[in-house]
Amino acid sequence: MDMNGTFVGRIWDESVNGPCLVAIHDNALFDITSSTTPTMSALLDIDELVGFVRDKLANARMLCGLDDLLDSSASTSSDKFRLLAPNDLQAIKACGVTFAQSMIERVIEERAAGDPAKAAAIRKRCEAVIGSSLEDLKAGSPKADAVKETLIAEGLWSQYLEVGIGPDAEVFTKSQPMSAVGWGAEIGLHPVSKWNNPEPEIVLAVNSRGQARGATLGNDVNLRDVEGRSALLLGKAKDNNASCALGPFIRLFDETYDMDNVRNAELNLVVEGPDGFVLKGASTMSKISRDPEDLVSQTFGAHHQYPDGFMLFMGTLFAPTQDRHTPGEGFTHELGDRVSIANNELGELINTVRLSTQCEPWTFGTGALMQNLAGRGLLSKDSSP
Repeated sequence: MDMNGTFVGRIWDESVNGPCLVAIHDNALFDITSSTTPTMSALLDIDELVGFVRDKLANARMLCGLDDLLDSSASTSSDKFRLLAPNDLQAIKACGVTFAQSMIERVIEERAAGDPAKAAAIRKRCEAVIGSSLEDLKAGSPKADAVKETLIAEGLWSQYLEVGIGPDAEVFTKSQPMSAVGWGAEIGLHPVSKWNNPEPEIVLAVNSRGQARGATLGNDVNLRDVEGRSALLLGKAKDNNASCALGPFIRLFDETYDMDNVRNAELNLVVEGPDGFVLKGASTMSKISRDPEDLVSQTFGAHHQYPDGFMLFMGTLFAPTQDRHTPGEGFTHELGDRVSIANNELGELINTVRLSTQCEPWTFGTGALMQNLAGRGLLSKDSSP
């Protein structure tokens, strides 16, 4: 990971039985929690954010070495600290079908009604109809309208065409505030799902004024069979215990990293199964059909405000078709899969797949956070949690 940038995150500190805000300096984590910024939501609202973080580092308490924390076998502090998702009070939103090239997989899920055995034949037909017409396609453009009409004429209409290449983005609630898991945690699959996959994504950290302040990595765990049965099951497919992973840190926009870095980001995905199976994939933001700033404006504005800010998953080009078991049925997770999502500028997000019912229950919510911060003397009338 390129460590020249400004990185902030959250860590669980056993000594206070709660979370601390941290910043990275000299390969170590420093506590920058204060009554001015007791939460990540409040921190991202600071006007001169990068300067504020750097000033805080001057007198901050070192918690632990970064390498020690990320390598539990060598860590002397792993029992005291663990990484959390870097967000807290923010809403967790997601944009779907933002890559025209992966839109076809959503159409396939719908046409197959969640049955992976039908996927290969439908995929072949779709590819025969549209060929390479999805290359560099921009949503809402005349070319996108022509592709849409072609698919409809061939009897391949889908509601995913509208959000995939039409003028309006799909924006949904991925997960609840405080419910996301971080680096090293288990990620959850709903037990009803038999056809599912990881979704490696860049996630923007947006403050209460609709300003993108930085970015992190995310895994928008996807239940292809559940959503494929009906788009009205999106909530069941997306929002379950431990089904959202974020991290390891938020890289703030500064002189080393900005929105153009996001626009050109390359993500690498590796899934390593306990059975020896290995899946490798990639997603490149340069192929996105909607600009990141457009996705922010479609989420936030006069039509909708987020007083605690929001985290915005921006979609993925990755759609796994590599067969794992039955030929023609593509990829699905097995319990124990180790999922790695990596980007040179944002680091690596690592999680292990379990059932949502097997993952640690979510018990530390907004109320628990407020009680913890109050007990530590970090809330006052001047605080902005």
